[in-house]
Amino acid sequence: MHIPFLGHRHHNNGRAALPGDAEAIAALLSECELLRSQAAQAGVRLDDTPASLEALDQLVPRWRDDAETLPWLGNDAGLYVGTVVVRTVPGAAWRIRADGEPVVRLASGREVEVVRPGQEWAASGVPELSQLYAEVSES
Repeated sequence: MHIPFLGHRHHNNGRAALPGDAEAIAALLSECELLRSQAAQAGVRLDDTPASLEALDQLVPRWRDDAETLPWLGNDAGLYVGTVVVRTVPGAAWRIRADGEPVVRLASGREVEVVRPGQEWAASGVPELSQLYAEVSES
């Protein structure tokens, strides 16, 4: 997921956000509107906790029949896992790579790609989002 506009000014809640504005970037990446909408329709509340990842893993994947929705939902799923990690794992933070790809940087310095696994989950259910979180949070 290339996010070219993160290298330029843009407005976020009435204030300009710059690449170094970690709070604004985290807020932008946590939106995941399509995933949140799909989850809400299924009665699942996404509260940015590990338990919500388990609930997502249990959803009936109706989106797999929609080739247009699938990649967007996968992006959102990856960004949502990243959001849960950033909000619950001490020292974890978003980082935007030079190619525009958002990754989660752990306190150890390890960078975790989250978008690709999110896309794989949306397409096939593997890896489970909760399992991805468990593996990342143990690092």
